[in-house]
Amino acid sequence: MPIIDEILRKIKDFPPLSQSASKLMQLIGDPDRDVQHVVHIVECDAALTSRVLRVVNSASLSLMNPITSVARAVSYLGYKTVLSIALEASTAGIFMRPLDGYEAGRGALWDHDLRTAIASREMAGLGKEKLSQDLAFTGGLLHDIGKVVLSEFLRESSGDILSEIDGGKVEDYLSAEQERLGIDHAMIGYKLARLWGLPIPLPDIIRHHHNPAQGDADIRPYIYAVHLGDIIAMMGGTGTGSDDMQCRLDEGFTDYIHVSLPALEKVMLQVDKEFTKTKSSIFGEKENDQ
Repeated sequence: MPIIDEILRKIKDFPPLSQSASKLMQLIGDPDRDVQHVVHIVECDAALTSRVLRVVNSASLSLMNPITSVARAVSYLGYKTVLSIALEASTAGIFMRPLDGYEAGRGALWDHDLRTAIASREMAGLGKEKLSQDLAFTGGLLHDIGKVVLSEFLRESSGDILSEIDGGKVEDYLSAEQERLGIDHAMIGYKLARLWGLPIPLPDIIRHHHNPAQGDADIRPYIYAVHLGDIIAMMGGTGTGSDDMQCRLDEGFTDYIHVSLPALEKVMLQVDKEFTKTKSSIFGEKENDQ
């Protein structure tokens, strides 16, 4: 079987998102969305209810009084954190896998995606037009999901790829993936997003996060927000292994995102603080138990 056919078969065999995670995804950008919509989804999923209450009452949040109501928990945590919890619970086996083909350990993908999501949200807040920070956050959270599929097909190749980049044989890691396998992780992520039925424009944000200028003009600001968020995450020390900083910065972001170097440094500090807080609240008890 040609390797590209084997890769495409792997995509089709991927497990679906949970109903709760899918429903929360559908609320992205919905102007009529309110807290009660999110509360209803959580309350109809006993496992998610338990997880949300455990997170909101975790030691890392240091609440004076325990929260026992889903409505209060959702109001306190906010939509983005609840969505992150639902995704982690639904796809923990996916996001937490080691990426052997990228020389990245267990949990590296989730750490990178979470930091990218937070940075993408901050970049959307600096957009030259009003952007949905929820949409940018979710795009960042899912932008590298294709690496889970591609990783096994890149085992023992990372050293060769880096040598090819250094030698000028390929432009960047994405080009190397295309050269070796006939497909790259961004396109695989796009196909997974379509398979999962994720709302538009998430599939295209995932598809073009390394090449924002190739995206449709109406969603390009979001793609640039995630593009910058991805790079900020890597600059902050949270990458996915051998491809760290092996991608090009598309300087066209200046047409869509208003950010100066001093502002970028401030954003990086804010992202680091928020990443530490969010990760601790979601994973704190689990990590302490290990």
